[in-house]
Amino acid sequence: MAKTVYTCFCTDVIHEGHLNIINRALTYGEVVVGVLSDAAMVRFNRFPTVTYEERVAMAEAIDGVSRVVRQDDVLYDRVIAELKPDYVIHGDNWLEGHMRFLRDDVEKCLGEYGGQIIDAPYTYSDEVRRIDDKMREKLMMPEYRRRRLRQLLEMRGTVKAIEVHSGLTGLIAEKTIVETEDGGLDQFDAMWVSSLCDSTAKGKPDIELVDMTSRFRTIEDVMEVTTKPIIFDGDTGGKPEHFVYTVRSLERMGVSAVIIEDKVGLKKNSLFGNEVRQAQDSIEGFCAKIAAGKKVQLSESFMIIARIESLILEQGMDDALRRASAYVGAGADGIMIHSRKKDPAEIVEFCDLFRAEDPMTPIVVVPSSFDSITEAELAAHGVNVVIYANQLTRSAFPAMEATAKDILRYHRAKEVDDRLMPIGDIITLIDEL
Repeated sequence: MAKTVYTCFCTDVIHEGHLNIINRALTYGEVVVGVLSDAAMVRFNRFPTVTYEERVAMAEAIDGVSRVVRQDDVLYDRVIAELKPDYVIHGDNWLEGHMRFLRDDVEKCLGEYGGQIIDAPYTYSDEVRRIDDKMREKLMMPEYRRRRLRQLLEMRGTVKAIEVHSGLTGLIAEKTIVETEDGGLDQFDAMWVSSLCDSTAKGKPDIELVDMTSRFRTIEDVMEVTTKPIIFDGDTGGKPEHFVYTVRSLERMGVSAVIIEDKVGLKKNSLFGNEVRQAQDSIEGFCAKIAAGKKVQLSESFMIIARIESLILEQGMDDALRRASAYVGAGADGIMIHSRKKDPAEIVEFCDLFRAEDPMTPIVVVPSSFDSITEAELAAHGVNVVIYANQLTRSAFPAMEATAKDILRYHRAKEVDDRLMPIGDIITLIDEL
């Protein structure tokens, strides 16, 4: 009886590396190829640019492949349990780094019945690099990046975004991957270009002082080195006449969504609440702004998300819910609800009440104050997007300040060296592009 060899592809293009795997596999037996589903590819940090059906067709067209199966998880457990392959073959690039856990899991599954792993030499060539670079550049193109947030909302239970304010922080958001307790992978799905963090990085107050031209430059810096979708903090959106131009510019750049808050006048950070004077826009006025933005957008993929300040300004739950309903009616693609209380109870209450009336419109939350609640707990109350809105900035400042003080204190850099990332690691992070 012929032995079975299994391999799994998570690619949009078949190149010589994949063919080398197949040719080596054929020397061991009958070859079965798994194709990762869209959702599994996203979890593996490989966003598909062609459909699952197209990827299956590419695998089926390879000479020597006996059949193609669907793999719905990054882990091989289920497919190994069903197929019981004699061998699993993979490039030897999974012997180290964040992919090592995959090999360990496969080895455990195969060990239960005597299967073996084949570590094939990974194919490094100019042609493979060219194809990989082309796939990455395709992911960076506006028409692909812009629609990615909506795709993620369809695929993932909860979309996680983290603030970025430079190309370097964009790379951190793009490349940070951890192994989860259940043996999977986790990462951030999207990036939040925060008005607060963008202003802070420029040493300016968060009062809409930094103009849109400068803020768009930050987006461009991030987009040049990343592929993940961007959610833009649009503050109040300005006058409706100005907001329509912002929408057109963001859509053209490939931004996935803009969030605007229902306040008027000089912008003050929401976490000040009623400690500083802040005015909320009328429902009619803010609905008109949303409708104006939706009228000028050209693609169905771009999202305008309405941020409700009623709980921040202590206007009550009824006001927040009334506004949410009106904003959705005006065309808002999502609702962001905010609170400055450490207890998440009022956020949970809003989500439950809103979901009872509207089961579909995405809910966005920013757990800066109420940071004890988990993503799973938020998802259980209908939350779709969780934004970690300023944690990178807030962690960087004390670290840099402490380093600066110690250099002054000791008149040299030796005392701070053990807390510094080697410059070679930083260069490697950037050179991986």
